[in-house]
Amino acid sequence: MNPNIVIWSVVSSLAGFLFGFDTVVISGAERTIQDLWRLSPGMHGVAMASALYGTVIGAMLGGWPTDRWGRRPTLFWIGILYFVSAVWSGLATDVWSFIIARFIGGLGVGISTVAAPLYISEISPPTARGRLTGMFQFNIVLGILAAFLSNYLLEGVPNDWRWMLGAEAFPAFLYTLACLAIPESPRWLLLTGGEDGRQRALAVLASMTPDATPAELTASADRIIAASAPASAQGGRESASEADAASLRRPILLAFLIALFNQLSGINAVLYFAPRIFEMAGLGEKAAMLQSIGIGITNLMFTFVGLWLIDRLGRRTLLIIGSIGYVLSLGLCAWAFANGVSWIVPWCLFVFIASHAVGQGAVIWVFIAEIFPDRFRATGQAIGCATHWIMAALLTTVFPTLVTLFPPAMVFAFFCGMMVLQLVWVIAMVPETKGVPLEELAARIGGN
Repeated sequence: MNPNIVIWSVVSSLAGFLFGFDTVVISGAERTIQDLWRLSPGMHGVAMASALYGTVIGAMLGGWPTDRWGRRPTLFWIGILYFVSAVWSGLATDVWSFIIARFIGGLGVGISTVAAPLYISEISPPTARGRLTGMFQFNIVLGILAAFLSNYLLEGVPNDWRWMLGAEAFPAFLYTLACLAIPESPRWLLLTGGEDGRQRALAVLASMTPDATPAELTASADRIIAASAPASAQGGRESASEADAASLRRPILLAFLIALFNQLSGINAVLYFAPRIFEMAGLGEKAAMLQSIGIGITNLMFTFVGLWLIDRLGRRTLLIIGSIGYVLSLGLCAWAFANGVSWIVPWCLFVFIASHAVGQGAVIWVFIAEIFPDRFRATGQAIGCATHWIMAALLTTVFPTLVTLFPPAMVFAFFCGMMVLQLVWVIAMVPETKGVPLEELAARIGGN
């Protein structure tokens, strides 16, 4: 594989590391924050989910800067948002200042889920697109593990929660500098840059395929432009916009449902509240924090497995495998809580995390970035990401209240039931996308 493509993919996927770190670092500070500012369960849920509210807005609007200013500048400003959020969160003096700081970081998370997978998918060869785009998810789980480990090491130092939250500033600064070294997506340049953009795109394509002749590069650019042209009217009976709308119905539905089911598994509740769930199962506070590191390690190990399999078995097969693992682990977890066999709960959650890493975790960002036409990829990515983060924000906000109103067994049984529905949906509706060029794949799914 061309080393340039690998390096550019690694740099852009580091937005996922900051995503994972930012998402989970709060788990080590949430109890202290609740006690420090004497927060009610409802207000505590709002403070915990404040980053997710920013993530929702970032995901909904992330397609706009990604299309207007380009993939590369958007990735750069994501790093700025992460840096500001980390420093401000660590220095927050009251709950509202903390909420604003976390909201800013959430904007970075939301936009990164649109821009980073999209950028990687647009520069990747079809045969390696799953592995390269999946590096975004790998960096998410690496960031999650780093956050769990950082929290464990910093626990007990004076003002430990401030250091936990502020530690993200260091990788955010390095990522921001690294974004200056990557080129713009050639697809974006071809579709928006005019003749100057075409020449810049040809230069990037030459770096991606150094063995190609000028004629081959020109032909490749022409194919991208032709495949991205507006849908033409069919027999004079419908306008181009109507034809576009018809071709987008299926990819929009697929993006919406994969994102919806991702959160209905309960994954964010487990990641955000892992120490608390382990304490509910009877572990002490220190042991619960240590078990949380086990979740991070399990997530990282099985993400490797998912990335190794995604271009071999395909996206649909991994979703089926992950769904079966979800159902078994969540069902057993609900049974364990219901019958007081709490020592099984950590092992159930480890299997749950492994199932997520191999299935939904490995597939979601790759799949959403693949299924839309070039002209609508940023918008489609924003639809799927916004759905994901709206559900994540709702789940994180209500989870502290849910586990006080309902027994944990009932909560985990609900998640299990949702994963049964996901398994049925994958078998019945999800197409395979591995190894197909983006333009051809968009035409297949859109029915053109």
